[in-house]
Amino acid sequence: MARLRTVAVVAGAALLVRRALRRRIQAAPLWPLPALDEPVSGRPRSRALRLLVTAHEEVADGVVRLRLEGHDLPRWEPGAHLDLALPSGLVRQYSLCGDPADTSSYTVATRLVEDGRGGSREVHEQVREGMELEVRGPRNRFPLVEAPAYVFVAGGIGITPVLPMLRALPEGADWRLLYGGRTRASMPFLEDVEKLDAGRGRVTVVAEDEDGRPDLDALFADLPEDTAVYCCGPEGLMAAVEERVPRVRLERFAPRASAEGGAFEVELRRSGRVLAVPADSSVLAAVRKELPDTLYSCEQGFCGTCQQRVLEGEVDHRDELLTDAERDDSMLICVSRARGDRLVLDM
Repeated sequence: MARLRTVAVVAGAALLVRRALRRRIQAAPLWPLPALDEPVSGRPRSRALRLLVTAHEEVADGVVRLRLEGHDLPRWEPGAHLDLALPSGLVRQYSLCGDPADTSSYTVATRLVEDGRGGSREVHEQVREGMELEVRGPRNRFPLVEAPAYVFVAGGIGITPVLPMLRALPEGADWRLLYGGRTRASMPFLEDVEKLDAGRGRVTVVAEDEDGRPDLDALFADLPEDTAVYCCGPEGLMAAVEERVPRVRLERFAPRASAEGGAFEVELRRSGRVLAVPADSSVLAAVRKELPDTLYSCEQGFCGTCQQRVLEGEVDHRDELLTDAERDDSMLICVSRARGDRLVLDM
């Protein structure tokens, strides 16, 4: 009887915690945050929200899923991602992998990167249920297009933007998925993917410890020209797919390896300063020596915090964020460079 009473007490406590979280969601203000919402080059950024972490759970070896709840959240489409401002101030980007029709919550997942820059470790070890996080977005540079047929290639955590795409495809759509990982236990949402296939043979799962590396040549043999090809995963996998299918649509979780660039100079028109940017440094580093209050965050070309208006000069864009229209007159100074020997910025 004592044991039963203990179980009942624990269950009751868990219920109270869930109810408390729900009450906090109802009371949680979703206000714009000035540090994130200041306009960049005359354009307002996406509105920042404060959302409540209501679930933090391991869904595969080294992978945790977060559920972030709020009110009347901006809608999103498959392929979209969020910017998460972590407690330390780091900003990281994660693909949305929940239900686009759910306007009360967002779901993201992240793999622990042992030798990374600290963001994934913070999500795994410091983010907890009941904590509020600032988010910005959603944004989508990896949209699902209409096509007569689809081929998806996902490596490990790269399944996160692909899973909502598979769910969104109409019944009877012609699609195939190659899903690879180091081990089956390390592959998140594997069971969800296999359920979507329902035994029709459209999904190929390749666990390297059992099967070796995936056969990309066989996957893309005799591929019709109008097939839409999507890939997300480690850089090596995406490079291998792009080599075989140059028209592939890619989603990166880390910046593309930058090609070497020469030295150039940057004029800050409003400040009246001309700066030298060495070949082994960035515009951001040069600017912050003169203007230390210049805003920045990810330093990888993902978050948009350092976006600046370009008045003159041709830009070598190396970011993973700006649209073609935005690239006409602005750049992310953390990663992008000059194609020539001079740029003029509205700073």
